[in-house]
Amino acid sequence: MKFTSAITKAFQTDILIIGSGSAGATAAIAASRGKYKVSLVERYGFPGGTSTQMLDTFYGFFTPSEEARKIVGGIPDKIVNTLNNSGDIFLRPNTYGAGTGVNYNPEKLKLVWDNLLIESRVQLYYHSTLVSVESTGETSTCIFFHKGIGFFSITAKRIIDASGDADYCHCADLPYERAGEKEPAQSMTTTFRMSNVEHQEYEMAGGKKMLKERMAEVYENGTYPLPRKEGSAHEMCQAKCVSTVAVKVVDLDPLDVEGITKAEIEGRRQSFIFEDFFRSEIPGYQNAKIIGLSHQIGIRETRRVYGNYRLTKADCMAAKTFDDQILLCGAPIEDHRKSNDGSSETYWQYVPKGGVYGVPYGTIVPKKSYNTWVVGRCFSATHDAHASCRSMAQTMSMGQAAGVAAVLSLDSDLDAKNINIKQLQDSLIELGAILQMPDKIADISREGWVNN
Repeated sequence: MKFTSAITKAFQTDILIIGSGSAGATAAIAASRGKYKVSLVERYGFPGGTSTQMLDTFYGFFTPSEEARKIVGGIPDKIVNTLNNSGDIFLRPNTYGAGTGVNYNPEKLKLVWDNLLIESRVQLYYHSTLVSVESTGETSTCIFFHKGIGFFSITAKRIIDASGDADYCHCADLPYERAGEKEPAQSMTTTFRMSNVEHQEYEMAGGKKMLKERMAEVYENGTYPLPRKEGSAHEMCQAKCVSTVAVKVVDLDPLDVEGITKAEIEGRRQSFIFEDFFRSEIPGYQNAKIIGLSHQIGIRETRRVYGNYRLTKADCMAAKTFDDQILLCGAPIEDHRKSNDGSSETYWQYVPKGGVYGVPYGTIVPKKSYNTWVVGRCFSATHDAHASCRSMAQTMSMGQAAGVAAVLSLDSDLDAKNINIKQLQDSLIELGAILQMPDKIADISREGWVNN
C-alpha cells in the first residue's frame, strides 16, 4: 500500500529500531555506542514494553538450579544497577520455578529507560504505529501513523524489528510462523496489582502452598469461576503490595481486532473475580483491593520469524552450544497452555542438570533479508524453545547483540548475515555479556543486586 502522497514529515536515520520493549530499548542503547544515528519508534507513550506495561520482575539473569549462576550481563546489568541505586529492586527467591527473579518498580523503570535512551542520544518517536514498509535497494522506508501529524516516514540503512508481533517483518513480506498454526498458542494474561496485603499473615497461613490449595479447591467446586487451578501472587517493591500472574485467556487471536477486543474485556472480568476470591478466601487479603491492571493484556506469542537458524526444544534440552552464540539461557520451558480438561495450566520442562544452552546469532537474522534483525518474542524459535527463551533477561541480550551487530554491519559495509561473528562476540564480551557458563555461583543471599 502506498502512503507517499499522505506523508507529512520524512526523517532519515542509520539504524531504526521498531518497538521499545526490553529488547528494542536495549538494542537502541547498544547501537548508540557506534558513530551512527539511531532512532527508536514506539506505539505507546513510554518505553519498556512488557517490562513496564505488565510485569515487575526480570527473569533469566540466573539459572533456576540449586547452585544458581548469573548468565546475563552487559547493558541489562546497567538497567538493573540503575534501579538498584535508587532502591527500586530486590532479588525474589525461586518461588515459582523460573529461578531467582529481579523484582523492580515498573513505574520507575519507565523513567530509567527514558533517561538511558536520552543519554545515549537515541531519537525517540512515541505514540507512533508502523503501517507500511517500502524497501528500495540498501535502505528501507517505514511509514508510521501518529494521530497528530498523520503519516510520516523514516528511511533507514539498518532495521531492528523489536515490535513483539514482528510487524516490520510482516509488512516487508519476510517469512514467519503464526502462533497456533501448529501447536496451540500460549494463553494471554492481564496482570493486576493489589494493595493493603498483610504479608506476614499470608505467610503464617501457609503462603504459596496454601494459595495453591485454595485455588485448586475453589476451581474444582466452582465456588468462584476461576480460569485455572493455580497462579502466582508475589510481593512487590512497594510495601503491602502484590503482583499477580493468574488471569488466563485462551482461544482468542491477539492479531485479530475482534479477538483482542474480547481478550481485553475477558482479562479485566477475570481480574475482579480473582479480587473477590483473594479477599474472601486468602488470609492477609481481607482488606486488599486491585489498584492497577496491566496497560494491555499480556501476549506471549503471535508471529515467530523464520531466521537463518531456528532454535528448537532439542537444542534447549540438550544444553547445546553454538560457535556463533550471542547469549545464554537456562530458563525452563514454561508453556502457558490450555489443558485437556479445559483449564489453562502451565507446562514446565527444565534444562537437565541445571544447564544452559546457547542462542545462536542466526536466530535474530531473518531469512531473505540483508539489513534486518529481529529480537524479542518474535525471534526465530519453535513454540517450545520460544516458551523457554522469552524471559526479559534473554530478550534484552538479543537486543544488545542486534544493536552491536547493526553497528558492525555499517562499519564493515556487510549485510546482517555476513558480519564477523568473532568480532561481534568480542564486542559483546567487552560490554559485559556472558557467553559461556560461569564457574562462579551467584551471590543471591541478600536483597539487592550483585553485579558479578
